[in-house]
Amino acid sequence: MSIVDAEPYAFTFDLASTALVIIDMQRDFVEPGGFGETLGNDVSHLQAVVPPLRSVLARAREVGLTVIHTREGHVPDLSDCPPAKLTRGEPTLRIGAPGPKGRILVRGEYGHDIIDELAPLPGEPVIDKPGKGSFHGTSFGALLEERGITSLIVTGVTTEVCVHTTVREANDRGYECLVLSDCVGSYFPEFQRVGLAMIAAQGGIFGWVTPSCAFLSSLAPSEVPA
Repeated sequence: MSIVDAEPYAFTFDLASTALVIIDMQRDFVEPGGFGETLGNDVSHLQAVVPPLRSVLARAREVGLTVIHTREGHVPDLSDCPPAKLTRGEPTLRIGAPGPKGRILVRGEYGHDIIDELAPLPGEPVIDKPGKGSFHGTSFGALLEERGITSLIVTGVTTEVCVHTTVREANDRGYECLVLSDCVGSYFPEFQRVGLAMIAAQGGIFGWVTPSCAFLSSLAPSEVPA
């Protein structure tokens, strides 16, 4: 068992039953010219997540953690995108519209895919999801059950939306979630601060929070395969 110094108290996990979940590190959200920027957001806040997350991903692969990636997006005819999502707000571009990186949040388009720095390796599952949470309308839950996963190390974007939704869904299903504070990001610094505080509040109502350095320190050298 490994123990991580975290808020509100130490998080204990077993490598064999733990997965690193990397949520929606897609070009449409993270890179300039993507959907996130067309909404008026400063994508530099999300780009700051990339270096620490790369370190965590590399270490997770070294010690043999299950790694699961997710992508939010829709089938080309948008039949899995409800009108309430498609028409909400007044963005300059809507889901499915042509953008600098292809059709916005459409599966198979360049912008929908994961950034090069965090590209999945062959054999690492990629869950395509039509909503904010990783469980809704996907095989994510079945995959966790099939692999005997009970604990999730949660990373990705955005903290208050897809990360929070996934953590809340996981909590209701009995999974223990550790959120790495510098490996999740929001376009809004205040949402980042409050979103993290909400997870660990009231004795860990949704889970635990810690910086990536604490998580990496918990992985002893002896856990690296020979």
